Amino acid sequence: MIRKLAALVVLAGLAVAGWTAWDLYRPYRGFSGAEKLEIAPGMGTLAIADLLVERGVLAHRGPFLMRAWAGHYRRRLKAGEYLFDHPLRPIDVYRMLVAGDVYLYAVVVPEGSDRFDIARILADRLGIAPTDFLRATEQTALIHDLDPQAPSLEGYLFPDTYRYPRHVTPAAVVLTMVGRFRHVLQAHLREGLSDAAGDLHTVVTLASLVEKETPDPAERPEVAGVFERRLKLHMLLQCDPTVIYAARLAERRIGTIRGSDLRFDSLFNTYVHGGLPPGPIASPGEASLRAAFHPADGDALYFVSNNHGSHVFAKSLEEHEHNVAVSRRQRRKERKSK
Repeated sequence: MIRKLAALVVLAGLAVAGWTAWDLYRPYRGFSGAEKLEIAPGMGTLAIADLLVERGVLAHRGPFLMRAWAGHYRRRLKAGEYLFDHPLRPIDVYRMLVAGDVYLYAVVVPEGSDRFDIARILADRLGIAPTDFLRATEQTALIHDLDPQAPSLEGYLFPDTYRYPRHVTPAAVVLTMVGRFRHVLQAHLREGLSDAAGDLHTVVTLASLVEKETPDPAERPEVAGVFERRLKLHMLLQCDPTVIYAARLAERRIGTIRGSDLRFDSLFNTYVHGGLPPGPIASPGEASLRAAFHPADGDALYFVSNNHGSHVFAKSLEEHEHNVAVSRRQRRKERKSK
Protein backbone atom coordinates (compact mmCIF):
# COMPACT_ATOMS: atom_id res chain seq x y z
CA MET A 1 0.00 0.00 0.00
CA ILE A 2 2.78 2.38 0.97
CA ARG A 3 4.66 1.53 -2.22
CA LYS A 4 1.56 2.24 -4.31
CA LEU A 5 1.05 5.56 -2.53
CA ALA A 6 4.68 6.54 -3.07
CA ALA A 7 4.40 5.59 -6.73
CA LEU A 8 1.27 7.71 -7.08
CA VAL A 9 3.04 10.66 -5.46
CA VAL A 10 5.99 10.24 -7.82
CA LEU A 11 3.69 9.99 -10.81
CA ALA A 12 1.74 13.05 -9.68
CA GLY A 13 4.99 14.96 -9.22
CA LEU A 14 6.18 13.94 -12.65
CA ALA A 15 2.86 14.98 -14.15
CA VAL A 16 3.00 18.38 -12.49
CA ALA A 17 6.61 18.84 -13.55
CA GLY A 18 5.77 17.75 -17.11
CA TRP A 19 2.81 20.09 -17.27
CA THR A 20 4.87 22.97 -15.89
CA ALA A 21 7.68 22.30 -18.35
CA TRP A 22 5.18 22.13 -21.20
CA ASP A 23 3.51 25.36 -20.06
CA LEU A 24 6.92 27.06 -19.92
CA TYR A 25 7.02 26.86 -23.73
CA ARG A 26 3.40 27.76 -24.43
CA PRO A 27 2.83 31.31 -25.78
CA TYR A 28 0.32 33.42 -23.89
CA ARG A 29 -1.21 36.86 -24.19
CA GLY A 30 -3.87 38.07 -21.80
CA PHE A 31 -3.99 41.71 -22.90
CA SER A 32 -4.94 43.66 -26.01
CA GLY A 33 -2.67 46.06 -27.86
CA ALA A 34 0.60 46.60 -26.05
CA GLU A 35 1.44 46.36 -22.36
CA LYS A 36 4.26 48.39 -20.85
CA LEU A 37 5.22 47.64 -17.29
CA GLU A 38 8.04 48.57 -14.97
CA ILE A 39 10.07 46.27 -12.76
CA ALA A 40 11.25 48.41 -9.88
CA PRO A 41 14.77 48.02 -8.45
CA GLY A 42 14.84 45.53 -5.59
CA MET A 43 11.53 43.92 -6.58
CA GLY A 44 11.39 40.25 -5.57
CA THR A 45 10.81 37.35 -7.94
CA LEU A 46 7.39 36.54 -6.48
CA ALA A 47 6.25 40.16 -6.79
CA ILE A 48 7.51 40.27 -10.38
CA ALA A 49 5.65 37.08 -11.26
CA ASP A 50 2.45 38.40 -9.67
CA LEU A 51 2.76 41.65 -11.64
CA LEU A 52 3.26 39.75 -14.89
CA VAL A 53 0.14 37.67 -14.21
CA GLU A 54 -1.86 40.73 -13.19
CA ARG A 55 -0.99 42.54 -16.42
CA GLY A 56 -1.74 39.54 -18.63
CA VAL A 57 1.84 38.73 -19.65
CA LEU A 58 1.67 35.33 -17.93
CA ALA A 59 -1.32 33.03 -17.55
CA HIS A 60 -0.08 31.98 -14.11
CA ARG A 61 3.19 32.26 -12.27
CA GLY A 62 4.21 28.60 -11.84
CA PRO A 63 6.34 27.99 -14.98
CA PHE A 64 8.00 31.39 -14.74
CA LEU A 65 8.86 30.92 -11.06
CA MET A 66 10.21 27.44 -11.70
CA ARG A 67 12.64 28.78 -14.31
CA ALA A 68 13.53 31.87 -12.31
CA TRP A 69 14.31 29.90 -9.16
CA ALA A 70 16.28 27.31 -11.12
CA GLY A 71 18.62 30.04 -12.35
CA HIS A 72 18.40 32.31 -9.32
CA TYR A 73 22.01 32.09 -8.24
CA ARG A 74 23.43 32.54 -11.73
CA ARG A 75 21.05 35.01 -13.35
CA ARG A 76 18.99 37.74 -11.78
CA LEU A 77 15.97 39.55 -13.15
CA LYS A 78 16.80 43.13 -14.09
CA ALA A 79 14.80 46.21 -13.21
CA GLY A 80 13.51 48.49 -15.94
CA GLU A 81 10.60 49.27 -18.22
CA TYR A 82 9.51 46.45 -20.53
CA LEU A 83 7.18 46.41 -23.51
CA PHE A 84 5.04 43.38 -24.33
CA ASP A 85 3.14 43.58 -27.62
CA HIS A 86 2.69 39.95 -28.72
CA PRO A 87 2.18 36.50 -27.16
CA LEU A 88 5.27 35.21 -25.36
CA ARG A 89 6.23 31.96 -23.70
CA PRO A 90 7.11 32.18 -19.98
CA ILE A 91 10.64 31.12 -20.92
CA ASP A 92 10.84 34.12 -23.28
CA VAL A 93 9.58 36.49 -20.59
CA TYR A 94 12.22 35.12 -18.21
CA ARG A 95 14.98 35.54 -20.79
CA MET A 96 13.85 39.10 -21.53
CA LEU A 97 14.07 40.08 -17.86
CA VAL A 98 17.41 38.32 -17.37
CA ALA A 99 18.88 40.07 -20.42
CA GLY A 100 17.48 43.43 -19.33
CA ASP A 101 15.86 43.88 -22.74
CA VAL A 102 14.12 47.06 -21.60
CA TYR A 103 12.03 49.32 -23.76
CA LEU A 104 14.05 52.05 -25.47
CA TYR A 105 12.61 55.44 -26.36
CA ALA A 106 13.62 57.01 -29.66
CA VAL A 107 15.11 60.45 -29.08
CA VAL A 108 15.56 62.55 -32.23
CA VAL A 109 18.13 65.35 -31.95
CA PRO A 110 17.91 67.46 -35.14
CA GLU A 111 21.00 69.01 -36.71
CA GLY A 112 21.55 72.51 -35.36
CA SER A 113 20.10 71.77 -31.92
CA ASP A 114 21.95 73.46 -29.08
CA ARG A 115 22.29 72.20 -25.50
CA PHE A 116 19.09 73.98 -24.49
CA ASP A 117 17.11 72.40 -27.33
CA ILE A 118 18.46 68.96 -26.43
CA ALA A 119 17.57 69.50 -22.76
CA ARG A 120 13.97 70.23 -23.78
CA ILE A 121 13.82 67.17 -26.07
CA LEU A 122 15.12 64.88 -23.30
CA ALA A 123 12.66 66.34 -20.81
CA ASP A 124 9.78 65.64 -23.22
CA ARG A 125 10.86 62.12 -24.17
CA LEU A 126 12.52 60.80 -21.02
CA GLY A 127 11.55 63.11 -18.18
CA ILE A 128 15.17 64.21 -17.57
CA ALA A 129 15.32 67.51 -15.71
CA PRO A 130 16.78 70.16 -18.07
CA THR A 131 18.97 71.61 -15.31
CA ASP A 132 20.53 68.17 -14.70
CA PHE A 133 21.32 67.69 -18.38
CA LEU A 134 22.73 71.20 -18.80
CA ARG A 135 24.90 70.68 -15.74
CA ALA A 136 26.27 67.46 -17.29
CA THR A 137 27.10 69.33 -20.53
CA GLU A 138 29.27 71.79 -18.61
CA GLN A 139 31.74 69.02 -17.76
CA THR A 140 34.29 69.02 -20.59
CA ALA A 141 36.58 66.16 -19.48
CA LEU A 142 35.04 63.90 -22.16
CA ILE A 143 36.44 66.08 -24.97
CA HIS A 144 39.56 67.48 -23.37
CA ASP A 145 41.75 65.50 -25.77
CA LEU A 146 39.78 66.86 -28.75
CA ASP A 147 39.26 70.43 -27.62
CA PRO A 148 41.02 71.65 -24.46
CA GLN A 149 39.53 75.14 -25.03
CA ALA A 150 35.89 74.01 -25.06
CA PRO A 151 33.76 76.01 -22.61
CA SER A 152 31.13 73.24 -22.64
CA LEU A 153 30.14 70.18 -24.63
CA GLU A 154 28.21 72.38 -27.06
CA GLY A 155 28.96 71.26 -30.61
CA TYR A 156 30.20 67.82 -29.56
CA LEU A 157 26.75 66.32 -28.84
CA PHE A 158 26.22 64.82 -32.26
CA PRO A 159 22.73 65.25 -33.77
CA ASP A 160 21.20 61.85 -34.50
CA THR A 161 18.43 59.46 -33.49
CA TYR A 162 19.24 57.73 -30.20
CA ARG A 163 17.47 55.07 -28.16
CA TYR A 164 17.49 55.29 -24.37
CA PRO A 165 15.71 53.53 -21.51
CA ARG A 166 13.34 55.59 -19.34
CA HIS A 167 15.69 56.07 -16.39
CA VAL A 168 18.89 56.83 -18.30
CA THR A 169 21.11 59.38 -16.56
CA PRO A 170 22.20 62.69 -18.11
CA ALA A 171 25.81 61.48 -17.86
CA ALA A 172 24.97 58.38 -19.91
CA VAL A 173 23.21 60.47 -22.57
CA VAL A 174 26.17 62.82 -22.84
CA LEU A 175 28.59 59.90 -23.08
CA THR A 176 26.60 58.36 -25.94
CA MET A 177 26.30 61.61 -27.90
CA VAL A 178 29.98 62.49 -27.55
CA GLY A 179 30.84 58.92 -28.52
CA ARG A 180 28.75 59.32 -31.65
CA PHE A 181 30.61 62.54 -32.50
CA ARG A 182 33.94 60.72 -32.15
CA HIS A 183 32.72 57.89 -34.38
CA VAL A 184 31.59 60.27 -37.15
CA LEU A 185 34.81 62.25 -36.87
CA GLN A 186 37.03 59.19 -37.20
CA ALA A 187 34.94 57.16 -39.65
CA HIS A 188 33.90 59.88 -42.08
CA LEU A 189 36.09 62.93 -41.61
CA ARG A 190 39.63 61.57 -41.32
CA GLU A 191 40.86 63.54 -44.30
CA GLY A 192 39.45 66.78 -42.95
CA LEU A 193 40.77 66.04 -39.47
CA SER A 194 44.33 65.78 -40.76
CA ASP A 195 43.88 68.94 -42.84
CA ALA A 196 42.70 70.84 -39.75
CA ALA A 197 46.13 70.39 -38.17
CA GLY A 198 44.59 69.52 -34.86
CA ASP A 199 42.55 72.78 -34.51
CA LEU A 200 39.27 71.03 -34.01
CA HIS A 201 37.98 73.82 -31.77
CA THR A 202 38.00 76.26 -34.69
CA VAL A 203 36.48 73.75 -37.11
CA VAL A 204 33.58 72.72 -34.88
CA THR A 205 32.85 76.32 -33.89
CA LEU A 206 32.79 77.37 -37.55
CA ALA A 207 30.67 74.34 -38.45
CA SER A 208 28.09 75.28 -35.82
CA LEU A 209 27.71 78.77 -37.33
CA VAL A 210 27.35 77.28 -40.81
CA GLU A 211 24.76 74.79 -39.53
CA LYS A 212 22.62 77.56 -38.04
CA GLU A 213 22.93 79.87 -41.04
CA THR A 214 21.64 77.57 -43.78
CA PRO A 215 19.44 74.48 -44.05
CA ASP A 216 20.82 73.76 -47.53
CA PRO A 217 23.74 71.27 -47.37
CA ALA A 218 24.82 72.21 -50.90
CA GLU A 219 25.66 75.81 -49.98
CA ARG A 220 27.29 75.15 -46.62
CA PRO A 221 30.86 75.11 -48.05
CA GLU A 222 30.12 78.51 -49.62
CA VAL A 223 28.85 79.92 -46.31
CA ALA A 224 31.94 78.52 -44.58
CA GLY A 225 34.06 80.19 -47.25
CA VAL A 226 32.45 83.58 -46.56
CA PHE A 227 33.16 83.26 -42.83
CA GLU A 228 36.74 82.16 -43.46
CA ARG A 229 37.44 85.14 -45.72
CA ARG A 230 35.88 87.57 -43.26
CA LEU A 231 38.06 86.15 -40.49
CA LYS A 232 41.19 86.62 -42.62
CA LEU A 233 40.20 90.24 -43.34
CA HIS A 234 39.42 90.86 -39.64
CA MET A 235 35.80 91.66 -40.47
CA LEU A 236 33.08 91.05 -37.91
CA LEU A 237 31.24 87.82 -38.77
CA GLN A 238 27.87 89.40 -37.91
CA CYS A 239 26.22 85.99 -37.64
CA ASP A 240 22.65 86.35 -36.35
CA PRO A 241 22.52 82.88 -34.70
CA THR A 242 25.36 83.94 -32.38
CA VAL A 243 23.17 86.81 -31.16
CA ILE A 244 20.40 84.37 -30.35
CA TYR A 245 22.80 81.99 -28.59
CA ALA A 246 24.28 84.84 -26.54
CA ALA A 247 20.77 85.71 -25.39
CA ARG A 248 20.05 82.10 -24.44
CA LEU A 249 23.22 81.90 -22.37
CA ALA A 250 22.19 85.05 -20.53
CA GLU A 251 18.61 83.76 -20.15
CA ARG A 252 17.30 86.73 -22.12
CA ARG A 253 14.10 86.39 -24.10
CA ILE A 254 14.57 87.05 -27.78
CA GLY A 255 12.17 86.91 -30.71
CA THR A 256 12.83 89.11 -33.70
CA ILE A 257 16.42 90.35 -33.41
CA ARG A 258 16.49 94.06 -32.58
CA GLY A 259 19.22 96.64 -32.40
CA SER A 260 19.61 96.15 -28.64
CA ASP A 261 20.23 92.45 -29.24
CA LEU A 262 22.93 93.20 -31.80
CA ARG A 263 24.64 95.45 -29.25
CA PHE A 264 24.37 92.98 -26.34
CA ASP A 265 27.85 92.52 -24.90
CA SER A 266 28.62 88.82 -24.99
CA LEU A 267 31.73 87.06 -26.25
CA PHE A 268 29.36 84.94 -28.35
CA ASN A 269 27.90 87.99 -30.09
CA THR A 270 29.79 88.30 -33.38
CA TYR A 271 28.27 91.74 -34.03
CA VAL A 272 30.23 93.05 -31.03
CA HIS A 273 33.36 90.89 -30.85
CA GLY A 274 35.68 89.99 -33.69
CA GLY A 275 36.67 86.50 -34.66
CA LEU A 276 34.82 83.32 -33.90
CA PRO A 277 32.84 82.99 -30.66
CA PRO A 278 34.54 81.19 -27.72
CA GLY A 279 33.01 77.88 -28.77
CA PRO A 280 30.28 76.23 -30.85
CA ILE A 281 26.71 77.52 -30.66
CA ALA A 282 24.95 74.27 -31.69
CA SER A 283 25.46 70.69 -32.80
CA PRO A 284 26.62 70.65 -36.43
CA GLY A 285 25.82 67.67 -38.62
CA GLU A 286 28.25 65.89 -40.87
CA ALA A 287 27.63 68.17 -43.88
CA SER A 288 28.44 71.29 -41.87
CA LEU A 289 31.55 69.69 -40.40
CA ARG A 290 32.74 68.80 -43.89
CA ALA A 291 32.08 72.38 -45.00
CA ALA A 292 34.12 73.76 -42.10
CA PHE A 293 36.99 71.40 -42.89
CA HIS A 294 36.84 72.38 -46.58
CA PRO A 295 35.37 75.89 -47.11
CA ALA A 296 34.66 76.75 -50.74
CA ASP A 297 36.99 79.07 -52.60
CA GLY A 298 35.63 82.35 -53.93
CA ASP A 299 35.45 86.06 -53.23
CA ALA A 300 31.98 86.50 -51.68
CA LEU A 301 32.01 88.30 -48.32
CA TYR A 302 28.27 88.65 -47.69
CA PHE A 303 25.09 86.63 -47.99
CA VAL A 304 21.42 87.18 -47.31
CA SER A 305 18.43 84.84 -47.32
CA ASN A 306 16.49 84.46 -50.54
CA ASN A 307 13.44 83.57 -48.40
CA HIS A 308 13.29 80.09 -49.92
CA GLY A 309 15.80 78.12 -47.84
CA SER A 310 19.07 79.32 -49.37
CA HIS A 311 21.03 82.55 -49.83
CA VAL A 312 22.20 85.16 -52.31
CA PHE A 313 25.94 85.87 -52.08
CA ALA A 314 27.75 89.14 -52.78
CA LYS A 315 31.34 90.31 -53.19
CA SER A 316 30.84 93.93 -52.13
CA LEU A 317 28.84 95.76 -49.48
CA GLU A 318 27.01 97.71 -52.20
CA GLU A 319 25.90 94.51 -53.92
CA HIS A 320 24.94 93.00 -50.56
CA GLU A 321 22.81 96.00 -49.59
CA HIS A 322 20.98 95.70 -52.92
CA ASN A 323 20.34 91.99 -52.22
CA VAL A 324 19.08 92.80 -48.72
CA ALA A 325 16.64 95.38 -50.13
CA VAL A 326 15.36 92.85 -52.67
CA SER A 327 14.95 90.21 -49.96
CA ARG A 328 12.99 92.58 -47.74
CA ARG A 329 10.68 93.64 -50.57
CA GLN A 330 10.06 90.02 -51.41
CA ARG A 331 9.19 89.21 -47.79
CA ARG A 332 6.76 92.12 -47.59
CA LYS A 333 5.13 91.05 -50.84
CA GLU A 334 4.76 87.45 -49.65
CA ARG A 335 3.23 88.60 -46.33
CA LYS A 336 0.65 90.70 -48.15
CA SER A 337 -0.29 87.81 -50.45
CA LYS A 338 -1.11 85.51 -47.52
